[in-house]
Amino acid sequence: MLLMDNILIIGAAGQIGSELTLALRKIYGAEHVFATDLKQAAPDIMDGGPFQILDVMDDKRLIHFVIRHKITQIYHLAAVLSGNAEKIPIQAWHINMDSLMNILDLAKEVEDIKKVFWPSSVAVFGPTTPHDSAPQLTIMEPRTVYGISKQAGERWVEYYNRRYKLDIRSIRYPGLISYKTEPGGGTTDYAVEIFYDAVKHGCYNCFLSEDTALPMLFMPDAIKSTIDLMEAEAANLSVKSSYNIGGMSFTPKQLSEEIKKHIPDFNISYKPDFRQAIANSWPCRLDDSIAKNDWDCSFTYNLESMTEIMIQEVQKKFGTTKL
Repeated sequence: MLLMDNILIIGAAGQIGSELTLALRKIYGAEHVFATDLKQAAPDIMDGGPFQILDVMDDKRLIHFVIRHKITQIYHLAAVLSGNAEKIPIQAWHINMDSLMNILDLAKEVEDIKKVFWPSSVAVFGPTTPHDSAPQLTIMEPRTVYGISKQAGERWVEYYNRRYKLDIRSIRYPGLISYKTEPGGGTTDYAVEIFYDAVKHGCYNCFLSEDTALPMLFMPDAIKSTIDLMEAEAANLSVKSSYNIGGMSFTPKQLSEEIKKHIPDFNISYKPDFRQAIANSWPCRLDDSIAKNDWDCSFTYNLESMTEIMIQEVQKKFGTTKL
């Protein structure tokens, strides 16, 4: 780790960015981690270090910001997620792809930039991908605009890594679970919504069927994995596109049964919507053996420990187990 690294986080008000910003400020010092977003962030982000409204689509303002603040690392987290992207496909493609290309060109042109992180997703896979334990290298035929943009992004990341000898790193995130930020329009967001409704109302109407198994990751493990990858020796990284990471896999029914251990009266109903087809096209589990081999990727939390923490923390927000 370079002591004088200056880090730019794009999308710092989002689910990943809000927690990654705090973690990186503990490592690098608050004054060296510049949080940006299109909207205001949580008070601990805005008051705990430099924060600025910044549009990643504004390439001229972006490069001015990077040069002025002597940025050496960029975490580009801004995107339109899977569920929302299906409602505005062309706009979502434009935002997801043009913003990435702005960052890649920036990394190519500004010599001070040493490393870039960009998140891919389980959405790169499709119904022809092996459903159980999808390999790192496999068939990828996504059927959503989000998945298509992430698959295209992976190809561009690999191209810039190899063609221009850059250091751009990426993780294919599974569904992410966090109590600190509200869901952002993803297909796996039921696994966050369910805790809020369980605590506030004692019931939840799930937009996926009870037996829909998907790969998931508790946010502390996601943050740790991201930082571990970015701090790994470049020579050890064999994947130039994006790494599979696994975490855990469960269904809405399994999650609801775990919640009932803490809230016995909790009830769940099911009314699948358009996101069911998206979930059906994704694998239920990811093979992350290459990530474990290349940079010792590991996880702390399972379904039981994650559920206990989520319920405790959501209860703290509302001060009760049921309103």
